[in-house]
Amino acid sequence: MCGVSGIVTSSIPADSMKTLLDRMNRTQRHRGPDESRVLVREPVGIAFDRLAILDLATGMQPITAPEDGVTIACNGQIYNYLELRRMLPGQEFLTTGDMEVALHLYRKLGAEFLHHMNGMYAGVIHDPLRRKLLLFRDRFGIKPLHYAVTPEGFFFSSEIPPLLSMPGVSCEPDLSLLPVFFTYRYLPGERTIFKQVLRLPPGSFMELNLDNGRFRTSRYWSYDFREPERYSDPDEAAQEFLRLFRSSVEIRLRSDVEVGSFLSGGIDSSAVASLTSVIKPELKLFTVAFDEDGYDETGQMEHFVKNMGNRFGKTERMLKKCTREALSSLPSIVRALGEPISLGAVIPTDQVCALAGEHVKVVMTGEGADEVFAGYRKFLVEEALIQHEVSGAEERRVLEKLYPELQKRLGQGDIGSARRHIATEALFTPEELRRLLGRECGGDDLFPADALPDMEPDIHPVRAMQAIECRSRLPDYVVARLDRLSMRHSLEARTPFLDYRLAEFAASLPVNLKVRPFHCLDKYICRKAFADSGILPRQTALMPKKPFTMPMAQWFENPRNLPEALRDIACGTEVDRQGILDGDMVRELASVVTGKGVGPETLVSGADRFFAPLVFTLWYRECVEKQLH
Repeated sequence: MCGVSGIVTSSIPADSMKTLLDRMNRTQRHRGPDESRVLVREPVGIAFDRLAILDLATGMQPITAPEDGVTIACNGQIYNYLELRRMLPGQEFLTTGDMEVALHLYRKLGAEFLHHMNGMYAGVIHDPLRRKLLLFRDRFGIKPLHYAVTPEGFFFSSEIPPLLSMPGVSCEPDLSLLPVFFTYRYLPGERTIFKQVLRLPPGSFMELNLDNGRFRTSRYWSYDFREPERYSDPDEAAQEFLRLFRSSVEIRLRSDVEVGSFLSGGIDSSAVASLTSVIKPELKLFTVAFDEDGYDETGQMEHFVKNMGNRFGKTERMLKKCTREALSSLPSIVRALGEPISLGAVIPTDQVCALAGEHVKVVMTGEGADEVFAGYRKFLVEEALIQHEVSGAEERRVLEKLYPELQKRLGQGDIGSARRHIATEALFTPEELRRLLGRECGGDDLFPADALPDMEPDIHPVRAMQAIECRSRLPDYVVARLDRLSMRHSLEARTPFLDYRLAEFAASLPVNLKVRPFHCLDKYICRKAFADSGILPRQTALMPKKPFTMPMAQWFENPRNLPEALRDIACGTEVDRQGILDGDMVRELASVVTGKGVGPETLVSGADRFFAPLVFTLWYRECVEKQLH
């Protein structure tokens, strides 16, 4: 909902610091077009761009406590701020919003205040009496925070581009990370594609000593499944899920501006929209559609809305048709992402965010459910593998028919659930990477160690896969994509499934309440709860998952139909000019793309393999070469 940035330095005078902070604000003005402010208290400077959502009259930041000068600036929303006010009896408030509550909670508890906050947030606290700066980020990393350290100072910002204009910060890319990107399609972990820019990890805070410049990062929360399983009865678990889900949706509807909702054919956004419409009947719903069969979900949505009777009687539904012409927006999308991300959801996400941003400032979304409640097919396959080992011959045949992937998995032997999970994401083999990049690429162990969670050695394989998913792909792709592309259109996206209470509840569930491979049911407890409660019709609640992606195989099948900027990459001209990737291989990848036999469920198609060098080449031109000029 906002952009925050700042500087800690003893070598830059106050006037020059203010100029730099104004520049940082301008660079990410899309995150907060309503109002901007800069505060300089040497050696600290803080800049803030505001998208006004809550406490429209008095909610501007930074906010300073008159008692001791402690100051906060934070991008995001603390949803349970009304409940947290009760922890501060006698405290006088100058605003009616959420961030002043967080400020005084820090003054009372120190860094422990983070354990009490429920929301999405990434911010800074300047504590002048204790001579320290505190940077902090929400549990799942829904809101971003980056930093860079140079001889001229310590710099931080919501997005990467403001940092690249700071003294001593170079836009030199870290090409050693390309094998990671071309394997997983995004960059997991604390390192970014820029050599000098790092991410503050999810669920973490950093304390910087203002006297000596030293800083230390600590984790205050992790999704590691260390707690024992608490639920065995499906009915009891479903009731608890519904209680938490309703609470999560309700507190995310706290806003002083209109809130809308995304709606797709899947159960996650449908359930969020369904419950939201009960609380806010005149809800605006935003949907993206495709011409291509298999990708378009408007039929399922129409069926869902019709079967809900009067539930959506007062809602206003708006639809954006996503066609091949949307490919012309890819350069600007890549620029907004700031880092190369080559998964197929980026264009439809941008399209639906653009539509919603024309009408509202806030939307509810279904992101996070698949990670927290095991909604991807790979979780089903992993449990099917386990069941295969303990089943009789007939049951094994059933599983092998339902999951053709099992044959490959059975042939891998016991390589461990973590390596098996990571292997499902691989886009190119080590040999292909060697050709594409023109060098050796380190073999099979490319996944960054800092993107892996701490796990007990005897953890259930499905839970291990979920822990990895929630520590890496969720923050560094799923919500990173959602944040950058929603904020590109000055739109705040709220994610009820990433309420930490729901996540901790999900961690307490046995695996059989999440995935049931013999019935091909993922997110079992969610489906049961939605069907039993009427939040979704039973037919919708049991509908198989369809990945949210674009028909890139059909769109890229004929390179001559691509927009000029993309066509130059497909024919290798731009790739040869940059001299980073092997142009002949990129031309080959473009030439073999076919839409035959490819659908949204296809994990790795020829189009996916071409899309990665396409995105990287666009990124290098938009975010490195243009930055240099």
